[in-house]
Amino acid sequence: MSDQRLASWGNRWFTWSVGAVGVLLVASLLVGFVWLPSAHKDMSSGGLWDMICRAAGAPSTWYQGPTALASRPATDVVLTSDFLQRSDAVEIGRGATLAMQCVMCHGARGMSEAASPNLAGQYPDVVYKQLRDYRSGQRSSVVMYAMSQGLSDQDMRDLAAYYAFLPQASVVAPRATEVPQMVRVGDPLRNIPPCASCHGGIERKVGSPWLEGAPAQYLQTQLQMFANGTRRNDINGQMRNVARQMTPEEILTVGTYYADQPALAGTRKQP
Repeated sequence: MSDQRLASWGNRWFTWSVGAVGVLLVASLLVGFVWLPSAHKDMSSGGLWDMICRAAGAPSTWYQGPTALASRPATDVVLTSDFLQRSDAVEIGRGATLAMQCVMCHGARGMSEAASPNLAGQYPDVVYKQLRDYRSGQRSSVVMYAMSQGLSDQDMRDLAAYYAFLPQASVVAPRATEVPQMVRVGDPLRNIPPCASCHGGIERKVGSPWLEGAPAQYLQTQLQMFANGTRRNDINGQMRNVARQMTPEEILTVGTYYADQPALAGTRKQP
């Protein structure tokens, strides 16, 4: 028996096969436990067992179960067609009163002078969804979480109606900026659709904001947060999937481009 074992180890093909399996095992462990968690921060969540299953390529439903998955939705907001209808004067008036507590960050007329998003003329479904996500904690912000806790669902609808009603600040002319590839056509080889397919220019998806004239720092920060998983309230994870594929230079270029565009370019005014 011992002679047969020595003969097996003396067989170079057998030795190479065992060595190859060992190298593959070590490489898999490094990818599953070191590289993937460092590249995608949200892959390190769930504990050691989840990391082992992810490293082995097991579907998440096998080791998390439907209950665990259901407890971590990206958002609980369901947007319906009523957000596309014109709001009445009562809703807008109530929203104007509520918005008095928002002026420090978002400006007296919804145009920020800081690194906060401009809200004047923003789509009502966008404002409503983000307020709901802040209140539930599905979008993280210490300030906005505290501000949203006292708001009812109708309060949020009123605020959304008010900001959608406000006129956007006009810009005389945009800077002579070439439209970046990410905005125009994306990058099909990396499965990145163009920004314009959701945020206007080609098409606008419900829940997606117009971005023209927004502070560059704010846009760049949000893309970075989507990329590293610290912002997770995008429906179906589409923004995380896109931002993870973008380089830091592309994030900088896209944020700068939209900040340099006239705010009126993204307007959908109510009739």
